[in-house]
Amino acid sequence: MTLDLLRLSTAGSVDDGKSTLIGRLLYDSKQIFEDQLESVTQASERRGGEGSLDLALLTDGLRAEREQGITIDVAYRYFATPRRRFIIADCPGHRQYTRNMVTGASTADLAVVLLDARRGVLEQSKRHAFISALLGIPKLVVAVNKMDLVEHSQARFEEVVAEFEGFANILRRDGRRAGHQYEIIYIPISALNGDNVVEPSERMGWYDDPAHPTLLDILEQVDVAYDHPHDRPARFPVQWVIRPASDDPASRDYRSYAGQLASGALRRGDEVAVLPGGERTRIAAIDSYEGELEEAVAPMSVAIRLEDELDVSRGELICHPARAPLIARELAADVCWMADRPMRAGGRYLLKQTTRTVTAIVDQIEDLLDVRTLERDPPPAELALNDIGRVRLRTSAPLVFDPYKSNRRTGSFILIDEASNGTVGAGMISDVP
Repeated sequence: MTLDLLRLSTAGSVDDGKSTLIGRLLYDSKQIFEDQLESVTQASERRGGEGSLDLALLTDGLRAEREQGITIDVAYRYFATPRRRFIIADCPGHRQYTRNMVTGASTADLAVVLLDARRGVLEQSKRHAFISALLGIPKLVVAVNKMDLVEHSQARFEEVVAEFEGFANILRRDGRRAGHQYEIIYIPISALNGDNVVEPSERMGWYDDPAHPTLLDILEQVDVAYDHPHDRPARFPVQWVIRPASDDPASRDYRSYAGQLASGALRRGDEVAVLPGGERTRIAAIDSYEGELEEAVAPMSVAIRLEDELDVSRGELICHPARAPLIARELAADVCWMADRPMRAGGRYLLKQTTRTVTAIVDQIEDLLDVRTLERDPPPAELALNDIGRVRLRTSAPLVFDPYKSNRRTGSFILIDEASNGTVGAGMISDVP
């Protein structure tokens, strides 16, 4: 039996202990190889650890990060328990690396925002919590870290929770992108000593939450994006048309359409539509590496054969006609700008959404998100590096999409510079004009 996979991100302000927390999870769940442990032990000694193990070095892989003691790039780590597999994105805390945080959190099912129990809620903590809500991450775990430095005080923990709740309604407003599943969970921890990370803390006996006794329990129990595939409309972006180059008569007429189900489920015999053209047919067969399937569910990668010979190519989308997505050439989206050269009205970019790539023109920048107040400011002349704003775009060909709040896979896109082929922005579709 294959265990399901939870993708999570950790974020927060600088020195809140994100890398140490991930190191603690890996260490206490016995996911560290002997050579890794030896390397980290030696690095800890070089940094004057006086015999103590600096668990943050397990994720701070870049030399610059180890020398400065901060996280710069997004560090991905894999580990597993008997109940679930995990991919952790350790996101940077500095303001100038906000774009890295967006990249790391974009595929997450859960976000862990760390707060230093001594300092409480800082601007960067708010920024990362809000970006997590903006990205539609359905679960937010607020881990009040370094409780050992406030003598494991229940009163201090409750003060920090109250401070965070002071702006949590704004998070819940934008967290509606995740639907009714959006939830904020609070837990006191000490990543350095392991309190309430993998094992319950004996020093914080006052924390008694049967549903969430430790951080690992939360991670093992939370629903993931694909837990209920039949609740979502089927979305199958075509990635590749398979036509074997063979003289074998059995495969000479074979044609199938390969891709990964972005959401929902498809069964053999289902009536489907191919968008944006709108042609209808039925599924003749579903092929996989193991053989033919009666049903495919997200996020499976399969090849679909259709009963009729239709002109289907990469970038088109197969779905059920009764629950079809939107089709439009004009759209509004929240864009996080990731390039040094700013975005301005009239700018021209390549827009990649699922497997479809089109040319897009920036018609208008409608507003700018103030990450300090979490309010939207009047329209700026441009979006600079790390800015987030509402933008109206016009595309050269129709896009097939859902609003981001309905479907993160089909409601997101990236913007690509035509000259350098570099990614310059990430967008979340909100609606159509």
